[in-house]
Amino acid sequence: MPADLAVIGLGHLGLPLAQAAVAAGIPTLGYKTGPEGGSLTPAELRRMLSGGFRPAGNPAELGRVRTAVICAPTPRGADGGLDLSQVEAAARTLAAQLRPHTTVILESPVHPGTTEEFLRPLLEEGSGLRAGRDFHLAYSPSRVDPGNRDFGPANTPKVIGGLTPACTESAAAFYGRLTDKVVRARGPREAETVQLLETNYRHVNIALVNEMAVLCHDLGVDLWDVIRCAETKPFGFQAFRPGPGVGGHGIPQDLTGHTTRSLRMVELAQQVNSHMPRYVIQRAATLLNEHGKSARAARVLLLGVTYKPDLADQQGTPAHEIALRLMELGASVSYHDPHIPAWSVLGRPVPRADSLYEAAADADLTILLQQHRTYDLQGLSVKAQLLLDTRGATPTGAAHRL
Repeated sequence: MPADLAVIGLGHLGLPLAQAAVAAGIPTLGYKTGPEGGSLTPAELRRMLSGGFRPAGNPAELGRVRTAVICAPTPRGADGGLDLSQVEAAARTLAAQLRPHTTVILESPVHPGTTEEFLRPLLEEGSGLRAGRDFHLAYSPSRVDPGNRDFGPANTPKVIGGLTPACTESAAAFYGRLTDKVVRARGPREAETVQLLETNYRHVNIALVNEMAVLCHDLGVDLWDVIRCAETKPFGFQAFRPGPGVGGHGIPQDLTGHTTRSLRMVELAQQVNSHMPRYVIQRAATLLNEHGKSARAARVLLLGVTYKPDLADQQGTPAHEIALRLMELGASVSYHDPHIPAWSVLGRPVPRADSLYEAAADADLTILLQQHRTYDLQGLSVKAQLLLDTRGATPTGAAHRL
């Protein structure tokens, strides 16, 4: 069966798109752009293969589809900006095979203007075709939320901004097969800026509540009770919760170096959020001291080292920095995570606790970094000598909360 769609990049953005397309009955080709973090269980892979998914190893196969979506990762580069090297590689590969009337859509997180100023020239030079005339070109911000059981591709609206109105409509026709609602932006720049706003909104609000966590601890105020009460307001407030740091694939963008204007609030939010692992270490050391122990040679157990609950994804997890700083203080660090069978920090393997309750009872301090569903927090609070809860997940009074 010939493929109708090519998903270029099979990481945390591309795989969910490919799964949604196959579930909608669209024969789909998957093309890897490099080492990528997405993963499928054997059962999920079997379902996709039986539903019309086919991994592609030959770039020539990209020239036989009607729609190609670039989902290559754009990690932060050495200069702090987005690294577009995998997007560039994907574009050059696709351009060499691009045929007239194909719809090309970029979903990778990028700066505003990237679709027109970076992607378009690569596709046109490599193909000899002209965007908006010979092929359609559009941008659509990815709205993947791994592990979210309430919102998936079907009930999450897709924003689309095309180079021309015809480009927008062609992309809308494709996404209309996957989702209940398509939202048309004025153009690619507006659609790209939607992704910028949504990502920065998350980071700025997490930074606010992280600062509130530090303030409330100093004041002796129960922040978790404050949030519980505040979120009953039916308008003008959305609850965010503090934590040991901000993980995930969505990188906050302040546009410094990309434009003459930077987003000062985003820059400040990054500073606040990047400080949280150090604050966790400060709280941990204080707790140990209050109980007559030193961080040096203390046995510290870290619970949950992924960036989201109930997932194996470790992208940007604050657990790495927290473990490293504990080691630098001379602590003996171990971990437990039902989703991570082996874990290393800067190439140093971290011992894994096989028996959770025994490890918690033996540790001088247990730090809950991620709230996996399998954790019995009431039982852990009884077993642990000292428990620092950075997620506010334990029963009131059962642990020291962030």
